[in-house]
Amino acid sequence: MTYVMVDIEADGPIPGDYSMISFGAVVVEAGLGRSYYGRLRPISERWIPQALAVSGHSREQTLGFDPPEEVMRRFDHWIERECGPRRLFIADNNGFDWQFINWYFHHFLGANPFGFSSQNLGSLYKGLVKDSFQSFKHLRKTKHTHHPVDDAKGNAEALLHMKNEMGLKLSLK
Repeated sequence: MTYVMVDIEADGPIPGDYSMISFGAVVVEAGLGRSYYGRLRPISERWIPQALAVSGHSREQTLGFDPPEEVMRRFDHWIERECGPRRLFIADNNGFDWQFINWYFHHFLGANPFGFSSQNLGSLYKGLVKDSFQSFKHLRKTKHTHHPVDDAKGNAEALLHMKNEMGLKLSLK
């Protein structure tokens, strides 16, 4: 199974009414050398300035990003090339990240190459340490910058630590 750690940045709380501005994906494996970065032109006139500010981009900058259909098509090709037929979407906050990736894939390409499910890194860690009040974030090596590739990489580092140092049974093929 190929685990793909994903992080997204958006200009609002839900897809459709608001826009995914950028996202990053990292194949979870030693070295973390395979990644994807996409920046997407907004799909809506609605945006929340405070939400957009997290991404580090201005509205004017985002209007010059690539069309979402092109970005999602390139991401789909990257997934096919890098991940093989068995792949799993995982994110720090999959409730947020998954909804945007899933919506964009279905809206622009008609299907999601990850299928219909995802995993939440935080919940996985809480189960591993048997404490729902704990956070995995101290296991990141890469600084959390809100650049989605950096953030996905840090989260992938945490997952690899859980596997290699804490005994999480995980097959990364």
